[in-house]
Amino acid sequence: MITVDLKPFFYKGSEFISIHGPDTLHYKTSIKQISGIYWQHQEGFWYMKCTREAFEQFKLQTKHLFSLNTNELKQYLEQRKAISLDQKKPIKRVTALQLVKFPLCPSNILAYEAMKNKLIVKGYSPNTIKNYLYEFQLLLRLLKERSINDLEKDHIQSYLLWLLKEQGCSETKVHTTVNAIKFYFEQVIDRQKVVYDLPRPKKPFKLPSILAAEEIIQLILSVKNLKHKTLLMTGYSSGLRVSEIIHLKMTDIDSKRMMMHLRGAKGKKDRMVPLSNMLLNTLRSYYLAYKPKVYVFESHFGEMYSARSAQKILQDAKKAAGIYKQGGIHMLRHSYATHLMESGTDIRIIQNLLGHNSIRTTMLYTHVSNKDLAKVESPLDKLKW
Repeated sequence: MITVDLKPFFYKGSEFISIHGPDTLHYKTSIKQISGIYWQHQEGFWYMKCTREAFEQFKLQTKHLFSLNTNELKQYLEQRKAISLDQKKPIKRVTALQLVKFPLCPSNILAYEAMKNKLIVKGYSPNTIKNYLYEFQLLLRLLKERSINDLEKDHIQSYLLWLLKEQGCSETKVHTTVNAIKFYFEQVIDRQKVVYDLPRPKKPFKLPSILAAEEIIQLILSVKNLKHKTLLMTGYSSGLRVSEIIHLKMTDIDSKRMMMHLRGAKGKKDRMVPLSNMLLNTLRSYYLAYKPKVYVFESHFGEMYSARSAQKILQDAKKAAGIYKQGGIHMLRHSYATHLMESGTDIRIIQNLLGHNSIRTTMLYTHVSNKDLAKVESPLDKLKW
């Protein structure tokens, strides 16, 4: 009986199963009798959809014709199931290729699943889970057949040094890698002392980009679309994170008390922020025009706006306004905090409005505020020409 290999195949943004048989007349004649498969001209093989139904149909039709070798396909699907946080979400091409080219060994698949389950049980944010698992699986793929549990402190230090010196990774990325590795060894397999004192590269001190008040006006006026204008005004009016903007619901707007209720913000903390009179008037006009049902900002299909869409609105607005300062929608939050500080608002109040755990985080804005710096006269201006 002819042996046919079934392998994972990524094509036009979707997963498929490629079919590989011998270059014989018998195989070529037999395979053409099978329904539900397609010919890939560029690669020169047949393929089918990567679904249970398509596989079972193919298996049934070929049970007397071919012997199926599914080892590579099975390995791919096991890894895909392990690494996926959302089975319904399509896998990216780069991830699919990684699964094929750098497969995880069975012990490291178990380690990855244990890490994922522990992060979920401990209630870490989706973004933190995504970042930790991404950095963790990069290390697992380099290990090939070696188990992560066999590594000692020296091995991990060498890996971090390789990321910095050989791969040119940023300090921020390496910090995330350290946190991910520490979480696995300390929280998942209880080996606290082994990697407790991992060296951490010093983070560069970078100041955020700040828009002047005139630039905020220019930015908002440059936007003609009412929904986009309202979104930017909402972000700046109370210094909201992009996640807080897109998660804001109609029921969170309290016009009686002139407050906005931010639910489950960063750190899973609720907080109240003042509702601007100007924003309220704009929101009323926006509501009459768009009639959002659940979220303040909804897509055409009534779903929550994506963070990527919100970021694009800001970038388009900057371009239209002729503003070339670097930064995404978070620069509205930075500008809000800086403008409050320059107007004399107490730093503790700003800390509460922004939802910072530590006053040290809020202190960053003292470095960009011109409240005191503007009073300093340059020696150049004192020269007698």
